[in-house]
Amino acid sequence: MLKGLTTAALTAALLAGSAITAAAQDFTIRATANSNENDEDYDGLVVFKNHVENASNGRIGVELFIGTQLCSGGAECLQGVADGSIDVFVTTSGGAAGIFPYVQVLDLPYLMSDDRVAEHVLSGDFTRTMRDMALEDSGDTIRIMTIGNTGGWRNFANTQRRVAQPSDLEGLKIRTVVADLPQELVKVLGASPTPISWPELFTSLQTGVVDGSKNGITDIMGMKFPDAGLQYLTLDGHAYMGAIWVMNNEKFLSMPEDLRRVVVDGFAALQQATFASPKRKSIQAYEEFVAGGGDLYVPTPEEKEAFREAASPVFDWFQENVEGGPQIFEALTTAVEEAEADLAAEYEADLN
Repeated sequence: MLKGLTTAALTAALLAGSAITAAAQDFTIRATANSNENDEDYDGLVVFKNHVENASNGRIGVELFIGTQLCSGGAECLQGVADGSIDVFVTTSGGAAGIFPYVQVLDLPYLMSDDRVAEHVLSGDFTRTMRDMALEDSGDTIRIMTIGNTGGWRNFANTQRRVAQPSDLEGLKIRTVVADLPQELVKVLGASPTPISWPELFTSLQTGVVDGSKNGITDIMGMKFPDAGLQYLTLDGHAYMGAIWVMNNEKFLSMPEDLRRVVVDGFAALQQATFASPKRKSIQAYEEFVAGGGDLYVPTPEEKEAFREAASPVFDWFQENVEGGPQIFEALTTAVEEAEADLAAEYEADLN
């Protein structure tokens, strides 16, 4: 009898605790990513959820929807954020370009040289400039919270030959997303841009519809593209694969300041997680690519500069043809210059 009473009392206490926790939850954030649990986006969301729920002492609950449960693509998901049916979503520049064309600035080639520069840039005022532009263009409904990473750096990969200089791309059919800027980049380098949806890319490589793509190594290996004939990879690092995390602005501003601070800190933690995740995952991915017979080529500084010079017409094209292009281009190039100066000062202090 005593054991039964003790069990009953413990159960009652647990139920009471659950009721208190539920009562204390003032806000619920519904967050979605059109990816899977092996993706950097998921890693970031797990960190975000853990931080926000703990730091708010249970006042904010975070529900994760991975895949296409709430929406199935950039335009649809961003509309969900705008109307409030989705609170948090992550998109690439290609996914958001139809609504915010200037986010394609993240795809401009060879502007950010390495992870330290990119992470410095995306942690500062450049992201706030893009946030202000998106808020104005969305009628104060879509708020950019942070920009992280999803897959490392874009590199040229193909089924035909090693690419060591821009002329090696001539004649190749390179898969791009539908957005204008990636297509323009492929054209100025002498290749043929071929928009293909992501799920169709494996078969398109296998059948020769396209000869190559612009992807990070984790995506290449995760999708088993070498099995489709993708055997040549050039680490030109032409674009940092930015992941734009947005939130319904009304939901964010409806929270008291102390909870808004928790959410901002949560996105900072998410950003750091997505910065780190591709670095770790790429190690094994590169090893597997080479072990499978892949040709991994690292351009010399001179060769990389040749790629940058060949791609430079895209900078003018972007500013002349993309709405908001001049403003966001200036914001990015200024941020890059400041990042390089800050890092140069750090090297000076650390190397001597």
